[in-house]
Amino acid sequence: MTVEDTGFDPWGSVRDLLHARGMRWTPQRRTLIEVLSKSDGHVSGADLVERCRAIDPTTTPSTVYRTLDVLEDLGLIRHGHGADGREEFHVLPKGDHGHLHCRSCGQTWELSWSEAQGMVDALRAARGFEVDLSHVTIVGRCAACVAREGSGELLPR
Repeated sequence: MTVEDTGFDPWGSVRDLLHARGMRWTPQRRTLIEVLSKSDGHVSGADLVERCRAIDPTTTPSTVYRTLDVLEDLGLIRHGHGADGREEFHVLPKGDHGHLHCRSCGQTWELSWSEAQGMVDALRAARGFEVDLSHVTIVGRCAACVAREGSGELLPR
């Protein structure tokens, strides 16, 4: 059973979903759900552990990461990797997406399925390769940095 199957508020139904998978509703898991419900977009596992420990100092990384694995199976989060290879979790993802990362200014943008579809289709046709877009981060330079470089302005590295 996944969150989509329940029709309820995703965070409000987590306790029942975990019980259905044979997992206990512990104070540490309750704290993680509280932290995730107040998060938006991407967050690292280390940041989640830190936020949980600020609420409940007994929170252990192993409980956080084991619970994150189950929450991903339920569709509440999706893990991916940033440009530096660090694992990140996207809270309540609305669909598959990758990322664009500017190596000059450090900004990151989401790369939608529709934007990546040509590349994904080309890899499937040429190599028979099925892309998991949530693990794709394309590193390059954004339009603003390219324009500044063209004007001779120095950029941060």
